[in-house]
Amino acid sequence: MTPGPAGMPEDGVVDTSPNRLLLRGGSVYSPAHPHATALAVASGAVVWVGDDAGSGHYAEDADQVVELDGALVTPAFVDAHAHLAQTGQALISLDLSTARSLTEALDALEGFARGGTGLLVGFGWDETLWPERRHPTMAEIDRAVGDRPAYLARVDVHSAVVSSALVARLPQLDGRDGWDGAGRVERDAHHAVRGAVQSMVSPAERRSAIERALGQAASLGIGAVHELGAPHLSLPADFAQIRDLRGVPEVLGYWAALGDTDTAAELGCLGSAGDLCADGAIGSRTAAMTSPYADADTNGHRYLDVEDVTDHVVACTRAGLQAGFHCIGDDAVSTVIDGFRRAADVVGREALVAARHRLEHVEMVDGVGIALLADLGVSASVQPAFDAAWGGDDRLYAARLGAQRAGAMNPFAAMAAAGVGLAFGSDSPVTPLAPWAGVRAAVQHRTPAQRLTVTAALAAHTKGGWRAAGNDSAGWLAPGMPATYAVWDTHETTGGGLPELHPDVPLPLCTATVIDGVAVYNLEGANL
Repeated sequence: MTPGPAGMPEDGVVDTSPNRLLLRGGSVYSPAHPHATALAVASGAVVWVGDDAGSGHYAEDADQVVELDGALVTPAFVDAHAHLAQTGQALISLDLSTARSLTEALDALEGFARGGTGLLVGFGWDETLWPERRHPTMAEIDRAVGDRPAYLARVDVHSAVVSSALVARLPQLDGRDGWDGAGRVERDAHHAVRGAVQSMVSPAERRSAIERALGQAASLGIGAVHELGAPHLSLPADFAQIRDLRGVPEVLGYWAALGDTDTAAELGCLGSAGDLCADGAIGSRTAAMTSPYADADTNGHRYLDVEDVTDHVVACTRAGLQAGFHCIGDDAVSTVIDGFRRAADVVGREALVAARHRLEHVEMVDGVGIALLADLGVSASVQPAFDAAWGGDDRLYAARLGAQRAGAMNPFAAMAAAGVGLAFGSDSPVTPLAPWAGVRAAVQHRTPAQRLTVTAALAAHTKGGWRAAGNDSAGWLAPGMPATYAVWDTHETTGGGLPELHPDVPLPLCTATVIDGVAVYNLEGANL
């Protein structure tokens, strides 16, 4: 099966795998057999895992035998936090992530604007990497794009800069919190701008964006994606678009609206959870802190109080839905955790634990908070790429907060040791869909005490994602489990087991992704 440009077959039809398939001659990562080299599949399920010597019977019965030639087979990854329409849109929009100065960004914007008409969207700029140390102004954007409406999201997508032509479509922008009058938007003003941008994208364009994002996910060995929708991020209709798609990674949906459990249930979502924002982001200085930022006279912004959180968690628990919140700064995290504690007093600890609630990001949580999350069975949907990009003592977090606070962020090892369920995701398009990069980021955490082993990090990016969605019976390869896996060229000649993921070694390359026995991606030239 030859992939098209987004990792999907050129004819748009996904080939089904043979009913009985044997893969052999590689390394199969499975708890059922620590030294497995072969895997047998029938009717969409794993029927046997073992070594080549024991594969004779399965070879005789197989419709196809695949020689792995030393390749690694793992469970397919789960990205536990993504925004599909935005991800797909970003793939064809202006990429400002590589701009190393404001001048370079404006030059790229002007060149991109010459290539089309109508709405212009860009992602990924980061003024902290530029010598000018500031964002573009509306006047500078207008000079680059002319009369085109333009929306340029900062890398964290919690603030943006816009052109005057886009502002003209939003007469209600004046007076909104977060509008500086000179082109930069955050908080409520940013939500209003994103709503306007969404209204300018047709349903067909949104569907194409979602397909594009899922095609890319499949090409990266991702078998399932948690789609985190919310009124300020996406449209409820996106879920209907997703349900109509075939031959793509499974999508597990969430719709986040405070106090609104009905919409999430009507959309078939697992919860009224996800990007229900208790605060913003550190890069935009909108994450809520108990102490001021080190580089600005602000504590950020908290959008919810303890009563908001408590009431929402109680409502979700009683409705049989997962609750969940975006929380990054220590003030927001402590507010949300206190709300969970109070909700447990209302509905009872047993009922709250059974509801399998979750938190997103939870970057600044202390030991007391970790213990309470573990006690209440709340999963942490976290993004190791955030630490890789902005952690340590010489990057964004240290610049914004100081080295001491930055060094305590993203305590993955502490959470895992306490029994908090970890699920890894990308928050794409904030950081790219890149599961092995996420695993490596956790293994090479910039705070050594918070590093995970490769096996623990892989578990968080596979079965951890399923568990965060309330499914404890998926995410590993063993007889009776779904045949949902990915095949990898690890670029290693030693073979055996998982790659060590050294920083100077290329990450594994996906050559095939299979979901319930059906191939949704094959690298050109691969024999699966």
